[in-house]
Amino acid sequence: MVKIILATSNPHKLDEINKINDYSDITFDVINGNFNPDENGQTFKENATIKAKEASKTMKTYCLADDSGLCVDYLNGLPGIHSARYAPTQKEKIDKILNKLNGVPFENRKAHFTCAMVLTDSNGNVLHTEEGKVYGYIDEAPKGSNGFGYDPIFLVEEYGKTVAQLSENIKNNISHRAKALKPMLEWISNNL
Repeated sequence: MVKIILATSNPHKLDEINKINDYSDITFDVINGNFNPDENGQTFKENATIKAKEASKTMKTYCLADDSGLCVDYLNGLPGIHSARYAPTQKEKIDKILNKLNGVPFENRKAHFTCAMVLTDSNGNVLHTEEGKVYGYIDEAPKGSNGFGYDPIFLVEEYGKTVAQLSENIKNNISHRAKALKPMLEWISNNL
């Protein structure tokens, strides 16, 4: 049995990761209390590494961190690594993107979600990294009530729906987090 601490205090991430995880011998938990390291990296991978190393210092065990965000082509990749801090509230974050894309034709609203995951040992050494992406478009208005974050405006063309309109099962198979987590779980299962 391998227990891994997620370098987050966000219960949404724990819930999503537990639903994707189909290995009964790998369990996850979050850090208790406020966990807010200075994410001053220039990439998703750098920020995930900062969080994983900081969590390992605190918890003295295996820690997994992810850093993820929405990258909009028309906005030169913004909000990118600033996705969580792009505006004060989630509604304002979504409104800010929609306002910047006002009048932009659908074919120019391409975007992707990226997730970088970093696993560290009890000393903070990086053991393994993975990256997952899912591609789509920014819809003209929020739709759906499933998911969180930017899910209501991220349209997955294959399904013709926003991520927030997809079933949890579909989302947990196609999401950027799933695409990073599944190979990470396989690596953990084979190496820890």
